[in-house]
Amino acid sequence: MTAKALRHLLGRVGFWLLVIVIAVYTLFPFYWALNSSFKSEQEIMEPASYLPRNPTLINYQGVFQNDEFIRALGNSAIVSATTVLLALVVGSFAAYALGRLRFRGRTAMLYAVLSMTMFPQISVLSGLFAIVRDLGVFGSQLSLIISYPIFTLPFTVWVLTSFFRGLPKEIEQAALVDGATTFQTFRMILLPLTAPALVTTGLLAFIAAWNEYLFALTFTMTNPSARTVPVAIALFSGRIAREEPIAEVMAAAMVVTLPLLALVLIFQNRIVAGLTAGAVKG
Repeated sequence: MTAKALRHLLGRVGFWLLVIVIAVYTLFPFYWALNSSFKSEQEIMEPASYLPRNPTLINYQGVFQNDEFIRALGNSAIVSATTVLLALVVGSFAAYALGRLRFRGRTAMLYAVLSMTMFPQISVLSGLFAIVRDLGVFGSQLSLIISYPIFTLPFTVWVLTSFFRGLPKEIEQAALVDGATTFQTFRMILLPLTAPALVTTGLLAFIAAWNEYLFALTFTMTNPSARTVPVAIALFSGRIAREEPIAEVMAAAMVVTLPLLALVLIFQNRIVAGLTAGAVKG
């Protein structure tokens, strides 16, 4: 074996070892939660084991028999879906303007939108708390729907702007020559071409809204019926009083995570296409 072939072989081996290390590091917490969800509370307190000695579904039964958790699932679905709809509708119009139209201050406005993602949630919580309270929606799902676009909309606008900017100008010009209005060109021609980016930003916005905890905990503290899934899991009481329901919490986490995992696997090709859209201009 030549020195060049040896270096190539060592490089490939090193690459795959790195991939394996990263995969184990990222997937092990998920595996451990899945493993723990099939253990009894008594086995959870015993020395750790990589496989449940007596697998049981009692934790999942307890989760699905918990009315508060089921209600929280519905709340999360409503809030997340509405947040995504708002982000895509408003974000697509804003991205079209920033990506296709020419006006003074366009670049500054785009970077201002990007800068909104740099502020931690805790820094805007007090001001947002006052706004939600003054609007009279504190303790309701509407308070979350109003607040969540703060972190979903800037990302949506930024990704969609990059995609709109990468579309050929000839498409828009041909539509205008054929007599289409600007809005018709946007709705019937340009918007369908942005499907990969819409799926990507919509799914990422859905995940962000589904997993959000700080706003949900703060704005629903006076109304338990409006809590979302992260808050419900954090305050999970379990079936037995005065018992730390670790296994049931793991089962609840699996119930919440698996739908997101399924969505990612279903739309993985469009996610990759959306994330790389606009990166290369052809």
